[in-house]
Amino acid sequence: MRVLISMLRGVNVGGHHRIKMADLCAIYASLKLADARHYLQSGNVIFRCGAADASRLSGKIADAVERKAGFRCDVILRTTEELRATVKKNPFAKRGLDPAKLLVDFLVDEPKGEAQATLAGVKRDMEEMHLMGRELYIYFPDGAGKSKLQWGAVEKKLGTTGTARNWNTITELLAMAEEMER
Repeated sequence: MRVLISMLRGVNVGGHHRIKMADLCAIYASLKLADARHYLQSGNVIFRCGAADASRLSGKIADAVERKAGFRCDVILRTTEELRATVKKNPFAKRGLDPAKLLVDFLVDEPKGEAQATLAGVKRDMEEMHLMGRELYIYFPDGAGKSKLQWGAVEKKLGTTGTARNWNTITELLAMAEEMER
């Protein structure tokens, strides 16, 4: 059985779409997804499964969350290897930047065509963005909380949605997934 990392979009953020992590792990167990473990309270669940089709599994998890919690959210899945590749291809790695100011937006789909050029047209302050496949790396020199970057405009330009995690969360999720693989 392979290990997958799921990141639910918009869960327990700003008092919206609230769900206890124990309840979320129980939803995964009800779907026969093994050893579900959560990290933080923001919809990060690492688990084992035998399913081959991630898009169908993502939909099954979203359906189950909707039935149990009463709201629907995007569920973005990555394998341990995909998350490891995300860490390895970090375009900011050699610059020694504050990891708390680096986010990766994990996209549902890889943007099509001229997404990189289109992304250049998004109004921003000091943020630096790099689109690499299904990940958008964003560095916020003044912190994400002070940024005026409009996420809706970014997603509209990319033509897909995603969910962002800070670098510290990403490295912790990877460590947990690699531990489960051992």
